Amino acid sequence: MERRNFLRGAATVGALGATAVVVAGCEEKTEEASPAAPAVVTKKSQELKMVTTWPKNFPGLGTGAQRLADRITTATDGELTVKLFAAGEMVPPFESFDAVSNGTADMYHGADYYWQGKSKAYNFFTAVPFGLTANENDAWLHWGGGQELWDELGKGFGVKHFAAGNTGVQMGGWFNKEINSPEDYKGLKIRMPGLGGETLRRIGAAAVTLPGGEIFPSLQSGAIDATEWVGPWNDLAFGFYKIAKYYYWPGFHEPGSTLSCGVNLKLWEDLSRAHQAAVASACAAENNIMFAEFNARNGDALNTLLTEHNVQMRRFSDDIMIAIGNAAGEVMAEIGETDAITRKIYESFRKFRANSLGWTSISETAYTYMRGLEYTY
Repeated sequence: MERRNFLRGAATVGALGATAVVVAGCEEKTEEASPAAPAVVTKKSQELKMVTTWPKNFPGLGTGAQRLADRITTATDGELTVKLFAAGEMVPPFESFDAVSNGTADMYHGADYYWQGKSKAYNFFTAVPFGLTANENDAWLHWGGGQELWDELGKGFGVKHFAAGNTGVQMGGWFNKEINSPEDYKGLKIRMPGLGGETLRRIGAAAVTLPGGEIFPSLQSGAIDATEWVGPWNDLAFGFYKIAKYYYWPGFHEPGSTLSCGVNLKLWEDLSRAHQAAVASACAAENNIMFAEFNARNGDALNTLLTEHNVQMRRFSDDIMIAIGNAAGEVMAEIGETDAITRKIYESFRKFRANSLGWTSISETAYTYMRGLEYTY
């Protein structure tokens, strides 16, 4: 082998980094090259800001929002780190939707009927008077075309929506006086948002919308005469029993109040499929977990209100419910004609409600009635 060819070959091999070749006279010495160091993968973390309409750590609603934020963070192994801002910490509670829509915040947790000023159609995705129960509403969203309509509505505002909690059937409210007839609502200043409030206006009440943190001082000062909030667990936490004497049932206005997570649409579309799946799954989990928690806590809270605080429970008369139901029918029909998207959602919702009535009446309604009969268990 010629020396010049050998050196040329050795140089080529050395340049490729395969082998180091040392030539001394006719002697050859080879050494194995060190293996390349493994590539270092740096995990990227993206912080997302979630604003809420709830007071910080408020039982059920505020804690549920925090649970959702933590679940998304955990499910993505911190690649999406969700930082929660309670009502007023970043934006006022009723500005949460705009903050997400314009990109000031990335996500919100709230009740979509708060956004009826944007579109009346948003009421259908929280609760409407004499509407769907929690179970029925989930069925509509997942199997009746409701989610697709929600997506269509949100697209116009740059928001992607998910069901992310439910309080179940709510109570009729706290009152400073007895309500014995529809006439007792005339001039009554009551906190009730959404279409429930509009329904009560039709029978003469002065219904107003207030965020949770403003209800107690308004009731205490006399700015309002009555209020609904959620149910025994949350109502006990707010201490309404300290001011209002009468606690009424049933609630007509929110038979299964869906809470929602809204995500900035551009952010949502930029997320990987894996991260989208993590967010969607976290919302679905919280939707079930919150509903279960309310059902678990309300029983104990109701007993506390009755036995420790001597709250007087009252049932609305059938005459009151019929008057409110008639007013609700008028409101719903008018809302359904607001615009094309609202009409589309209303028709879907109404059809699903009609189909649900028959099954629910012979299943859950019939069962709970039967379970209340006197027998030995």
